[in-house]
Order: sequence, then structure tokens, then C-alpha cells
Amino acid sequence: MGYLGRRIGKSQDTGNPTADGTGAGILDLFTNGYFQRQGNVFNAPGIISSGLVATGGVISDYTDPGPGTVYRAHIFTSTGTFNVTAPGTFGDTVDYLIVAGGGGGGGSNTVGPAGGYGGGGGAGGFRTATSFSVNPGTFPAPFSITVGAGGALGAGSAGADGGSSSFGPITSAGGGGGGQGINSPNHPNQVGRAGGSGGGGGLYTPFASPGGNGNSPPTSPSQGNPGSAAAFSPQANGGGGGGAAEAGGTDGQYQGGDGSPNVYAYGPASPVTYAGGGGGGGEVGAVGGDGGGGNGGNVSSPPNATSGTANTGGGGGGGKENNGQAGGSGIVVVRYVIASLTATAKATGGAISYYGGKTIHTFTSSGTFATLSNWNNPDTVEYLIVAGGGGGGGSNGGAGGGAGGVVPGTTTLTHPTSYPVTVGAGGKGATTAAGNGSQGIPSIFGPGPISATGGGYGGNGQTGGTGGSGGSGGGGGEGNSGGSATNYPGPTQQGYPGGTASSFGPQWGGAGGGGFGGIGANGSPTVGGAGGVGAQVPATFRNPAVAPSDTTNPQPYQRGGGLGTPGPGGSYYIAGGGGGGTENSSGNLAAGGSGGGGSAPGSGSGNNGLTNTGGGGGGASVYNGSPLPFGGTGGSGIVIIAYPS
Repeated sequence: MGYLGRRIGKSQDTGNPTADGTGAGILDLFTNGYFQRQGNVFNAPGIISSGLVATGGVISDYTDPGPGTVYRAHIFTSTGTFNVTAPGTFGDTVDYLIVAGGGGGGGSNTVGPAGGYGGGGGAGGFRTATSFSVNPGTFPAPFSITVGAGGALGAGSAGADGGSSSFGPITSAGGGGGGQGINSPNHPNQVGRAGGSGGGGGLYTPFASPGGNGNSPPTSPSQGNPGSAAAFSPQANGGGGGGAAEAGGTDGQYQGGDGSPNVYAYGPASPVTYAGGGGGGGEVGAVGGDGGGGNGGNVSSPPNATSGTANTGGGGGGGKENNGQAGGSGIVVVRYVIASLTATAKATGGAISYYGGKTIHTFTSSGTFATLSNWNNPDTVEYLIVAGGGGGGGSNGGAGGGAGGVVPGTTTLTHPTSYPVTVGAGGKGATTAAGNGSQGIPSIFGPGPISATGGGYGGNGQTGGTGGSGGSGGGGGEGNSGGSATNYPGPTQQGYPGGTASSFGPQWGGAGGGGFGGIGANGSPTVGGAGGVGAQVPATFRNPAVAPSDTTNPQPYQRGGGLGTPGPGGSYYIAGGGGGGTENSSGNLAAGGSGGGGSAPGSGSGNNGLTNTGGGGGGASVYNGSPLPFGGTGGSGIVIIAYPS
């Protein structure tokens, strides 16, 4: 036996960590092993004391060089649980950042000289505080985390409000949806909706409506600002959504309000700006606010509005005589002090954590991986690259999207190293009855570079779209085959094909999208096919502190709040395919594959793939009138890099 952590186990240098952390005493490795013995941060001693012991989310450890304080941040990009399992000697308080989902941009159902222009979506509520107590007197002490989704786009209608985010009893309100450009003067749907920040007002020429109120419901300090009004002159344009730092229209009559920067996730060297409002659509097509706000649609190229950025709470851009776009999802970050020292990092980029003798950089959004001058590790790094999942198909029996491609491996880096990292977004779900989903976006890292292919889209159930090819193939809609998977079959395959939809029966079911671990199920005459199973991430990355922590979602394979989801062989599953929709009015659910695949609930829109899993979006089901059900959007990808500490 060698050096022991708080739990009994083998030497940290020789132990084989197990899923529950008992194999190598991992709970003390960060504060006592890595810092003092392994030299991955400094060649010590210097630890004064220890911090809280907690789990949940993606872990990010960094130093504030001013006071020489080391923080641990738990970053939640999906709903989960922050669970404090033991108190710390640095105090039992945390700092938190809570950003809600941004409002969707307003759309328009009018075209022509008296056109309609949608308002930009308001940013999600932005709340932050220090010294919040997490010691109820008994342990473990779980605190529920909710991460709000971005509001749905306005497809010829007002944008939807964003979803609220919360940490325990503290809630940030979703951003207000942008007003609709509707062919009816002074219609109430033209007014921007109130929310964490308010949505911009819509315009039906020449009737301009006001923006929605921000900081609704009221908090102190304020969680957001109002949206701006639409205007007919000097240009016809919808109003900008409010942001966390300023009202819509502050930097330009129709622009989204800027968001606020915060350092809690990655430290003072890497601040992130959150909660920018969406720009209004129209003749100007105003830009969104800093902090993830989407741009408004305009008369120039490109004419379409853009979505709010995922995990920023940015509002969606308003549409010009067409659809607005969706708001960005929110984020919750909880941080606390774990050590006091002068630290020296060896590389930068992403969320940095330590497990099993490795330093791990986790990218949940695009960035740069760069080694520093004190890099003295082997030049070989281990990586896992997961692309964005494909979107689900539209109409009755829309097929599930395929999972994003998965590429594990090792590569040799030159030194000094500075490589861009791209984390692919999920493909959008179909917004029309005869529409297919969209393919997911690739994720990229390293020399070459090394790329994972976005998941294939799900085919629609109205005209019978074939599933799209991708990392994993999308499922086929009504009577059609699924898409193929990259390098399938073979040792370098990135996933599995999508299933085939039934070509007969009174009520067709769309097929499931393929997953990283299996083919999507075929659709039957009455029921959609389940999404293909995903697979576990390599053992290097299975730190118990980042295990999925959501215990409330009725679909176990959609339980996030950490790395991946539960699966048939344990946790840390990624890249599940989306479930296929159905025409069967009984509402039979087709489950998404383990690893974040969105389900098709059997009635209405398909569910989205889970953020940062590459899961495919679920297909749309029964359509009995308005509103038209959408296909689910694919889950965004993730890139993880590890090297010896």
C-alpha cells in the first residue's frame, strides 16, 4: 500500500480507480496528492486546508493568482444535482451563477410591402451571489439544479419564453419571447414578452409595439433589462431583446442588449459573457448583444436570423417576414475554495480537473487548448471527440436524428501547442410537416485536424424522407431507410446507421436514429422505433465527481447534470440516437437511446438531445392541427483531452 486518500485504496500511482472512487483514494488526490506529490500544479507544499467535498456537473479547477486561491467550479449545462457530501475547512459557502434560457425571437406571417418584423428574444435572467451557505447540518446535502432551455423560435408567431434556471431555492427567470410581426394592427402578440430580460417588440408596418419588461419577476439586484420597441422609421425593424447589462436598443435602436461577464466557470483569465439579448429582425437586421444574443434577420445576405448561443442564455434573433430563431439554453455554475497556494498550470483551455493521475481538459463549448512553457509531460494526449447530434424529422411519424460521431484516441502534439477546439452544435429539428431535421455540426481537435462527423438528420413522416448520413445515421421516415454512419462497419466507425420506417399500416412509425453503440430500431406500422444505444466514455474520463446527477427525469437516459447519462452498463454514456415519432394517437413513446438521445413522446414535438452528449433529437409525432409539432434538436457535442499530471 502506498499513499492513501480519504477512502481506502491502493497507492495513487499504482491503484486502478473504480467507478465509486474506492480503488485509489481519489478524494484526497487533488488537495494532497496532485498538488504536493505529482507536480501538476506546483511543487509544494503549500496547501493550508481542504475545501468542500461535492459532486455534480463538469468540474473546473483553477487559480485566482491575485490571492493565490484555488477554486473548484461545478458547471451544469443540463439539469442535475449539486451534492455536498462533506463540509470543508475553508467554510461551507459557495458562489453561484444562475443564467436562465433566452427567449425565442419573434417571427412573422407576412410578406411584402407591409411586411412583419419580429422582435429579438430577451436574455435569460442573470443572477450571481457569493457566500451562499450549503451546510444544512447533515450530509449528504443535495441541492437541485435546473438548467432552462432556450425558448422556441417564433414560426410565424411570437417567440416562446426561455425556461427558468435554478440552484436550490434561487431561480432566474427565462427571457421573454420576441414580439410577432403579425398582419393585424396593435395585436397583443406584437408586444415583447416580459421575462428575466424582456423581448423586443414586433412590427407590422406601420404599427410598432413596445418591448417587454425585464427583471420580471423582480429581484434585487436586477436579473435583467427591458426589450426595446419596434419602429417604422428610420428603418422598419423589430425591437432588440434586453440583456443582463443593458436594455435592448442601447447600442443601436434595434440591437440586443449586452450581457454581463463572469469568471466563476473558468477563472479570471477566462471570463465568459452571458445573457445577451437577441437583435430585432427587419430592414436593419440588428446584431445580438454580447453574451450569446442571436442576430436579427434582414434584407441582406444572409437573410435569416440566428439562434442564441447555447449555455449563455442569449436571446434568439427576430425574423424578417420569416421565422425568428430559438434562444440559447442557460447555465448554472457553483464554485468554492479548495486550496490556498501559488499555482502553476501546464496547459489552458476548457474546464480543468484531475483524476486517476491525469489532468483533464473538458470543452463544453469551442475554445483553444494550449500548453504552457512549463509543459514537461509526454507529447501524447488522449482525447474523446463527440460531434453534435442530428435533428429529428417533422410531421406524423418523423424519424429520430442520429447521434453525433464519436472519435476516441491518442495523438502526438508538438510543443508549444495551441490548437483550436470546436464543439459542434446539435442539428435543428424540422419545423415543417414535410421537413427533415438538420445534420449536427462536427467537433474538431488536434493536428490534422481530427474531426467527428455530425449526426445524420431524421427523415420526415409526411413525404417519407430518407434518414441523413452522419457520424451515426438518422432514422428513415415513412417507408424509407435510415442514413449510413461514418466508417461503418469498421474499427474506426463513428457510430451506427439509423433504422428503417415501416412502409405499410394505418399509422406509420418513424425509425430511430443510430447511436454510437447500436443501430436505430425500425419503425412499426403503429409505433416509432427507439434510438440506438450510446456507449460509455473511456475509463480515463469517468471521474466519479462528474457522474450524471439528475434523479428526477423519468427517462433515465436523459438524466444529465454531469458527463453523459446513465446507461445499461453504468453511467457516463454518450451519443444515443433519437427516438422515432408516430401517427398513433394513443401516444406510444419511442425512447431515445442511452447517452442523451431525445425521445418521441407519441404526441407532439420530439424531445431534444441532451446537451454535451451528441444525442440525436426525437422525431415529431401526431399532428391534429395547430401548433405544428417540431422535430427535436440534437444535443451539442463535447471534446475531452487528458495527459499525465
